[in-house]
Formats: sequence, C-alpha cells, structure tokens
Amino acid sequence: MNAAPAVDMKQVGAVLARFEKGERSHLVHLLQDLQSEIHYLPGEAIRAAAEYLDVPLNSAFSVATFYKAFSLVPRGETIVKVCLGTSCHIRGAPVVVEDLRIGLGVGPGETTPDMKYTVEVVNCVGACALAPVVIANTRYIADVKPGTIVKIIEEG
Repeated sequence: MNAAPAVDMKQVGAVLARFEKGERSHLVHLLQDLQSEIHYLPGEAIRAAAEYLDVPLNSAFSVATFYKAFSLVPRGETIVKVCLGTSCHIRGAPVVVEDLRIGLGVGPGETTPDMKYTVEVVNCVGACALAPVVIANTRYIADVKPGTIVKIIEEG
C-alpha cells in the first residue's frame, strides 16, 4: 500500500473557493472536484469541505464513504477499470488483468508506486459488444487483445 502524499491545502482551498460558502447542497459536487484534483479524498480535505459548507463532519465522511466513486486512499492519475462481466470474462478479461499485473506491477485495487495508475475490476460496464473492455479514466478501450493493454494505456 502506498503512503499518502502530503495534502496541499492551498490546492484544497482553490477548489473550495469555486463553491458558495455554507451551501450544504454542494457537498457531493465539491467532494467530486476535490477527488478530481487530488486523486482521492484525504481526511484534511473532507474536514475542510465540511467546515466550508457548514456540514457536520460525520455527514461529510458518511457521503465520502457511501459512494463507491469516492476513495479515501490515494489513487493514480489514471484509473484503469477492467470489466469482468460475463461477455468480457468469456472474451479474455482475466488475461487483461494478468497483463496489467505483470506490465504495471499491480493488481486489482492497487496503485503503482509512481501514482500513475490504479487498477480496478468492475462487474459490468454495459458495453458487451465491445468485450473485453477496459476504461482508462473516461476512455473506453474495446476488444483488448492479450499483451496490448499496458502499451495502449501508457501511450494515452
């Protein structure tokens, strides 16, 4: 597991400043923006968001832990999601996961030491005709062939 990098509170402050102070309804959006900037939600950022929006701290942490899209641990700049739904599984997704394990040195739920990539597996992305499918951030990569995924994601 990677050690959490120091949180740049100036960066957190810049994100907070985009939102109306005390507007509780902005909590989810603000946390999304923080995670987009920092690549995870450190406790200090959640505390700052709660204080800024006048939301109880336990409520802010409840939101941050309820939604699967949020992460309390550092994640890479690129989130690589491998679909393991039935179509993808049958068409070779487990081989893609192994290619990532060998090529990047990390398996599902892990982040490379340089913080460039986090590998995740998901149950289904609803793109069965494109199987096997990998999503690198928002980019869908279809019909992934064995031995190709690491080069594809490194080339961006």
